[in-house]
Amino acid sequence: MVVESDGRYERSFDIFSRLLRERIVFLGTQVDEQSANLVVAQLLFLEAEDPDADIHLYVNSPGGDAYAGFAIYDAMQFVKPDVCTYAVGMAMSAGALVLASGAAGKRHVLPNAKVMIHQGRASSSGQPADIQIAAREILALTRKYAEIIARHSGKDVEQVMQ
Repeated sequence: MVVESDGRYERSFDIFSRLLRERIVFLGTQVDEQSANLVVAQLLFLEAEDPDADIHLYVNSPGGDAYAGFAIYDAMQFVKPDVCTYAVGMAMSAGALVLASGAAGKRHVLPNAKVMIHQGRASSSGQPADIQIAAREILALTRKYAEIIARHSGKDVEQVMQ
């Protein structure tokens, strides 16, 4: 809770609302549908408030759902303001994708932050055809992650895949 006073009145804000007023978005949880929807909504709100001012997105996430990560990625690419990204604590898996998707020259990893990417993984059971479909999907997902990270890092896709 943050309390601000102008001499006559006091107002209380939750810390995340106060940060949002400063154009700061904080992704501090696993990347899932709920956290992705919140980040996307905040990006859209900040774009509507001022389409020319940078947005600062801090990432401290162990990763999570790939498709939720893609939702954040797409929104970051869609909005007009540059999105500056900062890794604090950890930016792993889908969190690393969000970090790497920041504007060129405006991506930062704080000194003690850990960044990690990995190949996609899934568990599957069922008929052999279902397992083959799941395997193809996870390979395509891994490739898509690598292509996005390569595009934003200047690395070759094959380097990222290793």
